[in-house]
Amino acid sequence: MNKQEKLTLVESAIEKFYGDKQVSSSLREAVLYSVHAGGKRIRPYLLLEVLESLQVPITPAHAKVAAALEMIHTGSLIHDDLPAMDNDDYRRGRLTNHKVYGEALAILSGDALFLDPYALIAQTDLPSQTKVDLIANLSLASGSMGMVAGQVLDMEGEHQCLSLDELQTIHANKTGKLLAYPFQAAAIIAELAPELQAELKTVGELVGLAFQVRDDVLDVTASFEEIGKTPQKDLQAEKSTYPALLGLDEAKEFCNQTLDQANIKLEEIAQQVNFDKEPIVKIVESLRVNG
Repeated sequence: MNKQEKLTLVESAIEKFYGDKQVSSSLREAVLYSVHAGGKRIRPYLLLEVLESLQVPITPAHAKVAAALEMIHTGSLIHDDLPAMDNDDYRRGRLTNHKVYGEALAILSGDALFLDPYALIAQTDLPSQTKVDLIANLSLASGSMGMVAGQVLDMEGEHQCLSLDELQTIHANKTGKLLAYPFQAAAIIAELAPELQAELKTVGELVGLAFQVRDDVLDVTASFEEIGKTPQKDLQAEKSTYPALLGLDEAKEFCNQTLDQANIKLEEIAQQVNFDKEPIVKIVESLRVNG
């Protein structure tokens, strides 16, 4: 199954969930506006790709788990763009949700995208314990032990001179845990031993760290057309970033070294279990910052 086929399964799962039987058509419209805005879809794609690399045939149930992850990520972007937080007018190359539907409906759309995924996973054709583990870990990655806590730390860190350790703590939670979840979820579905689940999760954490460093670099170096949002917003908000803390060249090197660590860990996993690391290495390599 190629990338487009995998992502089509994910899109289909979301579309079916938000079918015609909705209580509020305006809420459905606002939710799907952001879902359909595009984006890299790296989280759901990684989940399905890791599963396939573990020799697990992809099913509609797996696509629903991947869709649930993308829904939470999309909800976080809606909230992140609000005036009370990053106050962004553009996301993925078009107007942000609150600019189209107003702040109140944008907040509620984000709320829906945070809550609906758990029903989607609960309805999948997977063993009960697998669903419990998937839901529990997604909640931990998303809520007060993960992404939401990271966002709070990120806001509190504005206008502050943070250390590298403090910055990594912010992004390990704000970005890293939802990027580690695809590896963790695939390991749960594949019923790997706990120690292998932990090793795969570590790969995800390294990928998540590198992803954030790369995002910080692009915020400084890329144009609106390249990243689909207003560049240099972190600079304007006086946020601590990897380029600000390390320097641009050193931040690029730090990103690439982190990806090297992820590749080493993938090789170690491939020595222990039937795991085709090459498709995952290809994704890892796509995150490198050159120049």
